[in-house]
Amino acid sequence: MIEAVRDLLSEPTARGLAEAVGRAAGDGLLQPGAKLPPVRTVARELRMSPTTVSAAWQLLRRAGTIRTDGRRGTVVAVSRTAGPGRYRAALRARSGFALDLSTGVPDPRLLPSLPALSGLSPAPSSYLDEPVLPALASLLRDTWPFPPDRLAVFDGAMDAIDQVAASLLRLGDRAIVENPCFPPLLDLLEALGVEAVGVETDALGMLPAALTEALSCRPAVVFLQPRALNPTGASWSLSRAAALAAVLALHPQLYVVEDDSAGDVASSPLHSLGTHLPRQTIHVRSFSKSHGPDLRLAAVGGPATVLDPVLERRLLGQGWTSRLLQQLLLTLLTDPPSIAAVRHARAQYALRRHLVIQSLAKAGIPLPPGDGLNIWLPVADEQSALISLASNGIAAAAGAAFTPSRGTPHLRITAGLITTDHAAVATHLADAARSPALSVPR
Repeated sequence: MIEAVRDLLSEPTARGLAEAVGRAAGDGLLQPGAKLPPVRTVARELRMSPTTVSAAWQLLRRAGTIRTDGRRGTVVAVSRTAGPGRYRAALRARSGFALDLSTGVPDPRLLPSLPALSGLSPAPSSYLDEPVLPALASLLRDTWPFPPDRLAVFDGAMDAIDQVAASLLRLGDRAIVENPCFPPLLDLLEALGVEAVGVETDALGMLPAALTEALSCRPAVVFLQPRALNPTGASWSLSRAAALAAVLALHPQLYVVEDDSAGDVASSPLHSLGTHLPRQTIHVRSFSKSHGPDLRLAAVGGPATVLDPVLERRLLGQGWTSRLLQQLLLTLLTDPPSIAAVRHARAQYALRRHLVIQSLAKAGIPLPPGDGLNIWLPVADEQSALISLASNGIAAAAGAAFTPSRGTPHLRITAGLITTDHAAVATHLADAARSPALSVPR
């Protein structure tokens, strides 16, 4: 370990040592689980002070590169892209940061206040009542982007996608996803034994020409985010949605699962493929970002041929999503102060994102305006960028977890959580983006 790090050490500082160890881990010179020598041994061999080495180890822990493993001491952490759990690995060891921009979660101060449960209308109390409250179903149908055969409520977007995917996909199937996309989707497909085929995106989402090419692999399902793509913020225009629909219309046997994860806090209009392909489209609308992650609620609408088997299977397990929570959601969707709070949150996220992107552009890093809570920051090297940010008390999510295959290095930054000092934070982001990769001597 010492020799590998010595060859990569550019300067005898805590950050220099952290970057050298991070690069050695990234290049496979230090394998996941490898035990690191004691601090004093490293200090003696590299002619550095124990204090400097300890500070470097702290940076590496905060960046998720190393971890403490009980009696084994300090070890190299498992790769962020190894097996199910990519997202959990990408967010590992995030405590102690002054500004945690790694999570992708909404700002709790922008969520609407929850009404007292005692003030809600009595919920049905029978196992035989409708799974979806009729009033909520009526409201959802009035705002759905296309007339769905079936409408259901699930325990969050990933619960809905999990159950739909399990119904449509079999071991050995292929599924098309955006590149980059939301890591739990990649974990879910891997758990199902399904190969994820990544299709490139731009500022307007998935590229129709790239989708056409990828369809030659004969996938069973296409997974898409129509707006505020997590992590890039891309949203379809009306023409992009029409172009994607034209490609998919040539494959009428192929189902499309749309994940509108940003929902009511997205500033972009919703353009659904369901307006063109209602028989092929399953649309998922999440209320986590807008009304609270702990509500665990998402609505799903689509063809009966897909949703009926899913709902029948669900009756053998959970049965339905709590009607009490559905009543709470209905109240939030119709209560004027709650509607105003979501409108304010949408404006705040757009403003915060704009201020960060504007400052990054001034620093020489132009990004598309995008939408939603996150930005997709190109960097010279992920490890170096994470360590640079950690040295300034900022956490970010490693981009490798968001890509089906390794590509250009990025970090996902939750700009929606940057409430003040946008220019100063953007300066740190720009410095981290330019933090160079350490080359391995030949």
